[in-house]
Amino acid sequence: MQQGAAVQNEKSQSARPLFLRLKRSVKFFFRNFSGFLGLFLVIVSVSAALFADYIAPMEAGQASLSARLDPPSWADETGESTFLLGADQLGRDMLSRIIYGAQISIKVGFFGVLIAMILGTIMGLISGYFGKWMDDLIMRLADIQLAFPFILFAIIVMSVLGPGIWKIIIILGITNWVGFARVIRGQVISLKEMEYVQAAHAVGGSHFRIIRKHVLPNVLSSILVLATLYIAEFILLEASLTFLGLGVDPTIPSWGGMLADSRNYITSAWWTATFPGFAIMLTVLGFNLFGDWLRDKLDPNLKV
Repeated sequence: MQQGAAVQNEKSQSARPLFLRLKRSVKFFFRNFSGFLGLFLVIVSVSAALFADYIAPMEAGQASLSARLDPPSWADETGESTFLLGADQLGRDMLSRIIYGAQISIKVGFFGVLIAMILGTIMGLISGYFGKWMDDLIMRLADIQLAFPFILFAIIVMSVLGPGIWKIIIILGITNWVGFARVIRGQVISLKEMEYVQAAHAVGGSHFRIIRKHVLPNVLSSILVLATLYIAEFILLEASLTFLGLGVDPTIPSWGGMLADSRNYITSAWWTATFPGFAIMLTVLGFNLFGDWLRDKLDPNLKV
């Protein structure tokens, strides 16, 4: 009896740590629910962009006028799968076009942010670290950039050069470096007064080495958070330009172009505008939630 009670007690004690770990995991999940939701939406969007050729049920440009504006349906009379999200005005599968459209949005977001991040990081480091006339010059350039409306600038450039995905990426990159530069500049001004940076100066460290070894690593978290949030903004800007006819070529499936094509069918074929709009909304929401979660985790000032 005593041996059986001892075994039972041992089992209960071994099960208790497992229960506590499970309880902590559940609490962690619900405490960071928005972050997990954002990460899930980001993974779905990026996966759709990377594996569109494998997961899309049809080719993006495959048209069938007999299926023009067919509503969403799980199966036809024969029981075979048809257009799960409906068909557009040319009888093209909406689901396939939304999946292929993710390629454009993710590509514009990532590469546009990469250009803006590189330019903004270099400008912010130079401005904050060296100060004086360099700081004045770069910050005045930033003020001029902010004073000029982006949409107006993009409309002028795209009207002259014509639509194109890489043109959009370059325009987004060179017109949005200011956000990175201003944030990084403020952090570098504080970092260069820290004791370890002053000590590196005292032992004869070069400016390039100090920036690379002591300053840049301490601003990487802010760069990462900004990049995540800017991807969401760039996706919206690309969709806006394409909706106006100044973005991606009309023959390439994109969410903004799908919204533009659906303007005349909103009342008669609601799915042509609803599902591309949901795709934009969920993708932007995912990057924003994930960016906010990263900020909360990486910013020590927000930790209690």
